[in-house]
Amino acid sequence: MFTKLHNRPATTFVFGLATGLAAMAAGPVLATMTGPSEHVGLAVETLAELSAETMEATIGLEGYTMRMRAIEIAPGGQIAEHSHQDRPGIVTVIDGAWVEGQPNGEQTFEAATLGTFPEHEDTVHWVYNRSDAPATALVCDIAQEN
Repeated sequence: MFTKLHNRPATTFVFGLATGLAAMAAGPVLATMTGPSEHVGLAVETLAELSAETMEATIGLEGYTMRMRAIEIAPGGQIAEHSHQDRPGIVTVIDGAWVEGQPNGEQTFEAATLGTFPEHEDTVHWVYNRSDAPATALVCDIAQEN
């Protein structure tokens, strides 16, 4: 009766259907994203920095500085995938839009709404500028003294 379906033998159809149902029963397959391995089109300017001495004297944190930087990503540019395991921070987009990628997806942060996101100990991310104009953010972080 079912000799062919869409020019395929019926056995091929039944096997494909059984394989698909088995995969669905096993649960969803969640893909994770990875980011680029190189920075492209970045301009980084340090606006201010609190010395390691100040950090130790005021809050008892030895060997770390706190800095505020302006990071501009050129059109089509990117920040490579990196971790914040030892460098927490806060990012606020002040011009254009940054598209932040993480293993579970992407989110866009725009200057029009002062898009802000944290960078905590388990953050692994990367950033793209997918527009045709530069995109700039202020980044404040605590980093080990060089």
